[in-house]
Amino acid sequence: MFRTGLAVSAALLMAAPAFAAPVDLSDWTQEGGGNWVLSADRNSVEQTWNVVPGVFYGPGNAQGKKLSGTIKVNTSSDDDMIGFVLGYDAGEINAGPGGADFLLIDWKQYDQGGFYGGTAKAGLAISHVTRGLTDDAGAWLHNPDFGVTELARGATLGSTGWVDYQEYSFDLEFTASNVKVYVNGILELDVDGSFTDGAFGFYNYSQQNVIYAGIREDVLPPDPTPGVPEPATWAMLILGFGAVGLSARRRRAVRASN
Repeated sequence: MFRTGLAVSAALLMAAPAFAAPVDLSDWTQEGGGNWVLSADRNSVEQTWNVVPGVFYGPGNAQGKKLSGTIKVNTSSDDDMIGFVLGYDAGEINAGPGGADFLLIDWKQYDQGGFYGGTAKAGLAISHVTRGLTDDAGAWLHNPDFGVTELARGATLGSTGWVDYQEYSFDLEFTASNVKVYVNGILELDVDGSFTDGAFGFYNYSQQNVIYAGIREDVLPPDPTPGVPEPATWAMLILGFGAVGLSARRRRAVRASN
């Protein structure tokens, strides 16, 4: 009975079931360029225009949460930017220098030069944005002089673009000190820093017919407090204490029978 109780306690402590809730996008907000068309089930949206940067973002604070879903470019026309914003506040896409403070995760299909004195690189990247996003060298080239400073590129997709009509799954984990981005289950971005809170949203720049779908949200476990064991550690401690107690009782039983 004692061992059975330990096993149950350990299982309860070590298990951390996640019940991600579907996200209703009907109360999300559009800013900047784009035409964001909500699906009938309100859980997906398609951006249909080829225009200047735009965002479609949710209410409240996304820090401390995991956001998941799929993304697909549903056309063979153009090769530009799709992605996400984190820590976004209303109006920041139109802010002046120093008037914004959010993270941009963008993914371009192919290298493309000929604009703003440089080449927009294919691949997945994360950048820190400190001014509005418009059709300029900031959004196009990740030029820090225009308020977009690149922080990292994807582990396997840093120079690899998305494929037409291919659906990708994504998972984003956003805390005050870390951002993780998974694409098709592979950890592509893992960036530490000090990040302001704000909303999660979709980002689009000069790429039409992009579908963001099946969006789900879950609360991340809190960061472990220094010196306080995590649940798995507690489970191991309980099992260890139980084994010590059981061994002591067996020794007492042996001595009593002698």
